[in-house]
Order: sequence, then C-alpha cells, then structure tokens
Amino acid sequence: MKLYNSIGPNPKMVRMFMAERGITLDTVEVDLMGGENRREEYVKRNPRGQLPCLELDDGTYVAEITVICEYLDELNGQSDLIGTTPEARAEARMWTRRADLYVCEPLANGFRFSEGLALFEPRMLTRPEAADGLKAMAANGMQWFDRALEGRTWLAGDRFTLADILLYCFLEFGTTVGQPIADDLATLKAWYDRVAARPSAAA
Repeated sequence: MKLYNSIGPNPKMVRMFMAERGITLDTVEVDLMGGENRREEYVKRNPRGQLPCLELDDGTYVAEITVICEYLDELNGQSDLIGTTPEARAEARMWTRRADLYVCEPLANGFRFSEGLALFEPRMLTRPEAADGLKAMAANGMQWFDRALEGRTWLAGDRFTLADILLYCFLEFGTTVGQPIADDLATLKAWYDRVAARPSAAA
C-alpha cells in the first residue's frame, strides 16, 4: 500500500494514528501548495483532490481520514484506538464526530475563507463572509470540549482514541493560523499538552 501525503492537519492525523499503531507505509509526497493534488493524475485517485489518500494493494483507493484510519485498524487487528467491542467503537466514533463537527470543520473553513483564501479560492467554493462566524463556532466548540474533558484523561475517559488524535491535529493547526486555544480553557490546554507529549505527536 501507499499513502499519498502532504502538509496539513488531515495527513498529520493519519500519520499520527499510524504511529500509535506502529504501522509503516510507503509514502508519496504530493505538493499541496503547488496544486499537484488538483491535477488530473491525482484527481483520478481521489476525485475531491484532497489529501491524504491510501492506495491499496489491488490498485483501488480509500480517501477520508477517519475511513483510512478505521481501515488500517481493521486490517491490522482492531485496537483500543477505535475499539474492540461495538460499545467501544460507538464511543470513539461519537467523540470523533463531535470533534469534527464542533471544532475541526469550522476551524479549517474559517482559515480557508480568510487567511488561506488566496490559496483556496481558485480550488474550491469559498465564502469569505462566513469566516468570522466559522471561527466563532470553532472557539465555541473548544469551550464545549473544555467542559466535556473535566474529570477525564482523554475524550473517551481512560482510553486514548482516534477522537483525541483528530482533535489534537486540528487544534495544533489552529495555533499556526490564528485560532489558538483560549488561555482560560485550562482543561482543554492540559489535555492538549498530554497528547503533545505522546511520541506519535511528532509524526
């Protein structure tokens, strides 16, 4: 298999998951800034032109970061990162969905529609007038997670999961594009520091 990789929080999330699982794959670097992911050769692999993308041994492709991680987890024997029981998988997927909806998507689009507009406007539908609202939604999501994490080590309690990886990678990205964790969100900041201390965070 091959992982088509680039800069950005989405590829980082898959690399971090792989590091947690001890999975190593051949990687192909794609020039995101240069628009290589929007050219015909890459779009044949992933019609949305997004990264990362996983090429399977049979020549087919799997895209979307949570799907890639779940596929790799199943292929290598299910782990606690997603869950080994239906209940554990439901819990991890619930928190992953919350992270995506409440923080990751509004944070990323808030960036794409403002600081990243020059890069993204030729590549996708953009709505600059929505940027401030999206950033406010992401900040509100961070406040929600600050409360939700009270008394918990990780999002799913004592179990580090895919949800923690997803949220961390986008919050890390947020610190570089003007959307950091607010200083008064001490619980979320402490959780962030715990994740950052894991060796996989350097992936």
